[in-house]
Amino acid sequence: MKIYMHKIVADENIPCVREAFSHLGEITLLPGRAMSRAALADAELLLVRAVTKVDAKLLHDTAVRFAATATIGTDHVDLNYLAQQDIAFTSAAGSNANSVAEYVMAALLHHANAHELSLEKLTLGIVGVGHIGSRVAKMAAGLGMRVLLNDPPLARETRDPKFLPLDALMEADIITLHTPLAHTGEDATFHLFDRARLKQMKRGSVLFNTCRGEVVDNAALKEVLQSGHLRSAVLDVWENEPEIDTGLLQLVEIGTPHIAGYSLDGKLNGTNQIYHAACKFLGAAPQWQIEKALPVITEPAIQLEENFETNEKKLDALIKRVYDITADDRRLRAVLNMKAENRGRHFDELRKKYPVRREFHNYTVTPSSLNQPIVENIKTLGFLI
Repeated sequence: MKIYMHKIVADENIPCVREAFSHLGEITLLPGRAMSRAALADAELLLVRAVTKVDAKLLHDTAVRFAATATIGTDHVDLNYLAQQDIAFTSAAGSNANSVAEYVMAALLHHANAHELSLEKLTLGIVGVGHIGSRVAKMAAGLGMRVLLNDPPLARETRDPKFLPLDALMEADIITLHTPLAHTGEDATFHLFDRARLKQMKRGSVLFNTCRGEVVDNAALKEVLQSGHLRSAVLDVWENEPEIDTGLLQLVEIGTPHIAGYSLDGKLNGTNQIYHAACKFLGAAPQWQIEKALPVITEPAIQLEENFETNEKKLDALIKRVYDITADDRRLRAVLNMKAENRGRHFDELRKKYPVRREFHNYTVTPSSLNQPIVENIKTLGFLI
């Protein structure tokens, strides 16, 4: 067997990174926020997640010739600099899209159940209809929601009238954000939801953000929530992570530590994508197999009881059997009882030590006495029947 001895520096939070990349070379694992130019001096491959800024400051005078992020977003990467330096780059586009979509469904069903709402009477506005937004749209429509779509780049590319101006989404009961972060340009999204935009939202509506914290002006959101104009918010991403605004955390309905895409399936998909890209770059034959890295689920069968008043309550209970989003919320809210200097460390620790969460398609629901509409809802969410 041919041995490839390249020097690799990787974020320690990329799952199975050592197992996957070990046959390609010598691996050094570092905390993502501790990456430094000195650590990369003789490294040829750099593997990161979203917390590492990949730019000239990090890479100047290093040996790096291949960089990869095991995330779908690339706003932490200076793509122009990499191109100028002829450094190959890849991201894990779409790798955890299903995980984020399932998180949104978990939050949506929890919200509907908590406030005794019927999804069929609600309108969902989706800002950004890429890998994630398109999945959310399909699931929400399958649950009977009216869905409004906004995606200016896709609107220009396709000229499809289903893509609406952002103003048209302000009538929605819930708006969920799935855009990349861009500070400049025609499609800039930095503070896309600023104070003025938040106040334009329908009174009593709800904002979900699972893309990037900076897409929403967090100080403005806090003011608008305090004023009562919005019913609530669900935030997985925050400005100034990991030092988040704990005052805002106290106001949101659900707050989590940037883990919407943290299903084990999604994280390993990210590892798998950058691994195969690295093998191709180096001309090495892939050896690691994602299928062998995913553990067997010991209890994949779910018997859903019938003693629920509404389909929303049934679906919320079903999802919580697999993924209880409120547990993630409780773990983050522990920062409220901590000293300020310990809060950022807690946020990062929650991400580093995140419990195993598997996606819905790994579970089979027994529909013995369930009515056909609920069966179709269960399928829409991705569960097997």
